[in-house]
Amino acid sequence: MEMQESRRPVSLLASVTDESEARTCVALGADIIDAKNPTSGALGALRPERIRGIRAALPARVPVSATIGDPSDDSEYVVHAVQLTAATEVDFVKIGFWPGDGSIETISALGRLALKGTRLVAVLLADRGIDLKLIAPLAGAGFAGVMLDTYDKRNGALLQIASAIALREFIGAARANHVFAGLAGSLRVEHVPFLLTLVPDILGFRGGLCFEAARTATIDPAAVRAVRRACGPAPAGAMAPLQMERAL
Repeated sequence: MEMQESRRPVSLLASVTDESEARTCVALGADIIDAKNPTSGALGALRPERIRGIRAALPARVPVSATIGDPSDDSEYVVHAVQLTAATEVDFVKIGFWPGDGSIETISALGRLALKGTRLVAVLLADRGIDLKLIAPLAGAGFAGVMLDTYDKRNGALLQIASAIALREFIGAARANHVFAGLAGSLRVEHVPFLLTLVPDILGFRGGLCFEAARTATIDPAAVRAVRRACGPAPAGAMAPLQMERAL
């Protein structure tokens, strides 16, 4: 059974800064394009017009997500940022959360939004503490998925910060709450074989797809090809995990 689970296809999320990077990553096999500004923090936001350009540059079949910026305790600000980002017609808006009960008010407020076709994805930050207690409220608020990332990139890759047990518990908690689970955080191609044994739905990359593995550099086509090969074949059915077509 473990062997069969480890072969489940994983979706490759590529974080990009502009239309050119987005087209390159899709052409080389990325399943999800994530609009992000790596010079403005772990979850740095691009300008709305840039996000719209990325969405318009890609076929409608390719899911596009966008970040709203690093986590904030100001729920009104977060709600406003989500509404602005959703207005760019992306498929998913990614919101970072600090651990603790302070995030519950924001999660509840986001659950009351009517965003038409846009879904919400929560990002928890492993180097600030993996708060699994947030996953049930996120699912209850209608979030499509949760991703685990890192906040301070100087602390190293996700696998240097979170243990295998912690990563399995995170993925298990997501599955138990019927939301998809993604892993990111300074990931490199050499991390992929082990990460696949954890059976995440998504693996997210930025620096690992760039020249010299520098997240603020530009996309390196050779790196994208290498990560795609390591991840294996893309999921059938055009992003089945994101559309929640699989049984959790």
